[in-house]
Amino acid sequence: MSIDAGWALPYRHLARLTTLRGVYEHARHDAPRAEHGYCTDDIARALVVAIREPAPAPELEQLAQTCLGYLDFAVVPGGRVRNRMSRTGRWTDAAAIGDWWGRAIAALGFTAVNARRAEDRQRARLAFLRAAERRSPDVRASAFAALGAAELVRAHPELSAARQLLDASLAVIPLAPGARWDWPEPRLRYANATLCEALIAGGNALDRPELVDRGLELLAFLLRTETATDGRLSVTGSAGWAPGERGPLWDQQPIEVAAIADACVRAFEVTGAPVWRDGVRLAWNWFLGANDSNTPMVDLRTGAGYDGLEPGGRNSNRGAESTLAALSTHQRLRELGLAAAG
Repeated sequence: MSIDAGWALPYRHLARLTTLRGVYEHARHDAPRAEHGYCTDDIARALVVAIREPAPAPELEQLAQTCLGYLDFAVVPGGRVRNRMSRTGRWTDAAAIGDWWGRAIAALGFTAVNARRAEDRQRARLAFLRAAERRSPDVRASAFAALGAAELVRAHPELSAARQLLDASLAVIPLAPGARWDWPEPRLRYANATLCEALIAGGNALDRPELVDRGLELLAFLLRTETATDGRLSVTGSAGWAPGERGPLWDQQPIEVAAIADACVRAFEVTGAPVWRDGVRLAWNWFLGANDSNTPMVDLRTGAGYDGLEPGGRNSNRGAESTLAALSTHQRLRELGLAAAG
């Protein structure tokens, strides 16, 4: 599928957060907090958003180059990945295999297949292959990595390093129902929909229909669990959720909503079932205010996303993660031909 090149959210706020080194992680209201520097998680998200846009302005093309350079620099020999960089360009942590390792792999795999320039595809592929030397025992890190590996396996099935990483990453994701519900963990945590998407994408790339079916089952369960009786999306809050706990739960993070949109697009690609288009529409409506606080979570004038949904309102800070979540979700809406101006 291709994205509608028509009306898009403006990238004005993302541009305000962006420098020649990357995208500042945090903001106070709409002002960048340069003192907190940059992180690989957000750079990876920004790279995917920039590459996905079908008719990018020169500033967005430059952002893609900046983010690809950051990730290439972050992946050290042996495959570990650095996460945090200061405003002056100094790494402030040791390379490791946390979530940011998986998110870097996801973005590099996507870029290696979808970047417009051949040299960018090659640079991303080489950085991916370095990071693919590692494996993570963590469920979420492995799910993120599976997404990038699946992109390359689908495009280049002969690439054994991507196939091996995909096999290993999918093996970490639990499948069996829990004792109290169908979800394979004792409680919903964060990036829940990414587990579903990884199973769908990975199973499709490896021609393993049982994984695709399980991913679809889990995504359907997640949507049932996180949809309120009046039809609005009510995602798991930052403290997680388990059977018997009362909702809605706070703070709800925009990145959770974006992950649902991503998973629903993936499910629609594989099945063509209209229910998954409905899931993407639910996600975008959450940003427009169809949520537990009846509060808009995106500024349509600037493309900024607000940092968290709270009881009766929102966190007024507009950092990179939330802004990229809003931009990504609207891209997904356009991809399915569901976007209208305003």
